[in-house]
Amino acid sequence: MVKTVDELMKLVRYLHSNMESYGVLTDHEITCLLALPKALKNPPPLTLDELITLGSKGIKIVDQLMRISTQSEKRAAAISLDDVTLLAPVPSPPKIVCLGLNYKDHAEEQGKEIPDEPIIFMKPRTAVIGPDQPIIHPIMVKQLDYEAELAIVIGEKGKNIPVLEAKKHIFGYTVFNDVSARDIQFKDKQWTRGKSFDTFAPMGPCITISNQIENPNNLSVRTRVNGELRQDSSTKNMVFSVYEIVHHLSRVMTLEPGDIIATGTPAGVGVFMKPKPKFLSPGDLVEVEIEQIGALRNNVSKETFDC
Repeated sequence: MVKTVDELMKLVRYLHSNMESYGVLTDHEITCLLALPKALKNPPPLTLDELITLGSKGIKIVDQLMRISTQSEKRAAAISLDDVTLLAPVPSPPKIVCLGLNYKDHAEEQGKEIPDEPIIFMKPRTAVIGPDQPIIHPIMVKQLDYEAELAIVIGEKGKNIPVLEAKKHIFGYTVFNDVSARDIQFKDKQWTRGKSFDTFAPMGPCITISNQIENPNNLSVRTRVNGELRQDSSTKNMVFSVYEIVHHLSRVMTLEPGDIIATGTPAGVGVFMKPKPKFLSPGDLVEVEIEQIGALRNNVSKETFDC
């Protein structure tokens, strides 16, 4: 039986009363895991980063804690979403690995051939921001763009992972926006500088635990800018599936707990809009939504300098 969105186990990092914590997001409330009775032999770790490092053991801890806690205990540990500030679920990932041209429709809109192996590049962790934090439009950038992406959160270390074993290494999934400075990206003819500015890696609002998503290769992916639908596709259009991506990357580099893998973007990015490109400007609201995870919202703000 497929779970409803509200029944899916979603984990969030948040600030409440100037204290950082994490918990399970259900509807419009967060159940703080650290506030539940310590009924387990292995209570939850103090941070979401530590929980992710435990991989499948961490998932079991959350499952057990939510299952054995009574409704009254969960109510006592509940915090309204209105009373917290959501943070990036993984604030300082060891690696952010991104894929290019991994959607058939995105390759077609560029007139590019579909790659026979994943095209990868990296983003620095200093680019990470969370929900509702501003994407800073650098003064030197003239063509700022969005890219909606499903992101894999690695939970267990692995090298040379077979496709059939890949699922065991995935802790969960989150929403990712691969913000790009197109003028710099195309000028450089390689993507590092144009993808690496501070705030160019928004992610969140949560991590949906991997065992909650039956098929990550069939999820709707949408982007809206100021309410206008720009991207509307599905992960079924990916060239390389989630599990194939983990396999291919692990042949190149050791994957570690907390690594983020952004799986590529579908058609509809601003630079290839017709009849002319539609780039982001200060004041714009970008909303990236992925089925069974949620919507990541960020405003675009003008770069300012302190005197």
